Amino acid sequence: MARKTTNFTATDGRDDGKRFLITEMSASQSEEWAARALFAAMSCGVEIPDEVLGAGLAGVAAIGIKALGRVPFEIVKPLFDEMMTCVQYEFEPGRAGGTRALIETDIEEVATRLKLRKAVLDLHLEGFLAAAPSKQASGAAVAASA
Repeated sequence: MARKTTNFTATDGRDDGKRFLITEMSASQSEEWAARALFAAMSCGVEIPDEVLGAGLAGVAAIGIKALGRVPFEIVKPLFDEMMTCVQYEFEPGRAGGTRALIETDIEEVATRLKLRKAVLDLHLEGFLAAAPSKQASGAAVAASA
């Protein structure tokens, strides 16, 4: 089965109208990325419950990406850089071969980079996030019937 993809179109400033293709990491790469993010957070004093440790990207979602704000930049920068390897610039949207790896001048606004990182996380976490409300609802139903 092919990896999931999503399209992102920038809407701000100098990047307005630029299109990007985001492709999910492989399972092993995303597991490693999540483990490094969790261990980086733990090494900086963020308390992570045992059940979160084995949850991979779902664990990152559980503690929140904000927890990485306590991690020194030199530790988190490789994680941020790796996220951007999921992003390609669409110079001819919809055409086979119409995308390429990012180069420095493709993105001119910091806001676009931040939104792209969020889109990368959303793509990787969508399965976990979609399941979360249903688990909460079923838990509430069980509690209500007790």
